[in-house]
Amino acid sequence: AVQLVQSGGGSVQAGGSLQLSCTVSPDDDSDFAWYRQAPGSECELVSSISRDGVTSYADSVKGRFTISQDSAKNTAYLQMDSLKPEDTAVYYCAPGWGPKIVTLACVLNYWGQGTQVSVSS
Repeated sequence: AVQLVQSGGGSVQAGGSLQLSCTVSPDDDSDFAWYRQAPGSECELVSSISRDGVTSYADSVKGRFTISQDSAKNTAYLQMDSLKPEDTAVYYCAPGWGPKIVTLACVLNYWGQGTQVSVSS
């Protein structure tokens, strides 16, 4: 089974930056996606990058977040700049996207407990 190891996150003030990383093993030519879930809110697809490098972003993060990948390291990154308090959430990395992925990542925490990102005003 695919395993994902996340790192990064933490607490910053509004306007600050954080970077999340996600490494997949075993070696896999994987798509990546980042989801987030704030307390009392639904799981939200934040950004995704295909194995071919095609990226997408939620409207709420466009222009502030950048997703990238290092295929040699089987790692994806989410650079988060100009952070806002509403970005506060648990962020989950997943090897793709879709309804089943949402359930696995956010509900079942299949690939881990996620990473807390807290932005204070």
